[in-house]
Amino acid sequence: MSRIGVKPIPVPAGVSVLIGDSEVQVRGPKGSLTSPVPPGVAVRQEDSRLRVALAGQSGTRAMWGLARALLANAVTGVTTGFRKELDIVGVGYRARVQGRHVHFSLGYSHPIEFPIPPGIEVQVEKNTHIVVSGIDKQVVGEVAARMRALRKPDPYKQKGVRYTGERLIKKAGKTGA
Repeated sequence: MSRIGVKPIPVPAGVSVLIGDSEVQVRGPKGSLTSPVPPGVAVRQEDSRLRVALAGQSGTRAMWGLARALLANAVTGVTTGFRKELDIVGVGYRARVQGRHVHFSLGYSHPIEFPIPPGIEVQVEKNTHIVVSGIDKQVVGEVAARMRALRKPDPYKQKGVRYTGERLIKKAGKTGA
């Protein structure tokens, strides 16, 4: 059984936490985030730490660790932020940022225009390396996943959009007999 909910969350200097009934608001140097608190889970601040505890109901044990993880992600997001890196592999495959859109050329008959959601920064380095960053871990991950889904890595030729450092298993092609 996981006991992640027991671990305290350190609150760095410069971060303020407002604890409400159903949500916790975290403000830091990079911005502000709101984390939900499920019923049956209580959050309290002790010195420079946040503690998440069960409020007595038996069905909320699963939400205990979730609430703690979401709160820890909010604290990390407003202090250092999150980032995902993607690589584009393929001849003629490239991307460029223009305003609040990323324009992809991924071997289709048309260019793909990808809108950048608010609160997310996208940088393209050398036309083939994309860095997605922001304060909300869930939004950063979803934007990176949607960019990867535009052209998933091909298992035969290894072309497409992939996460930096992602290991792909190359399949053997047909053997002509």
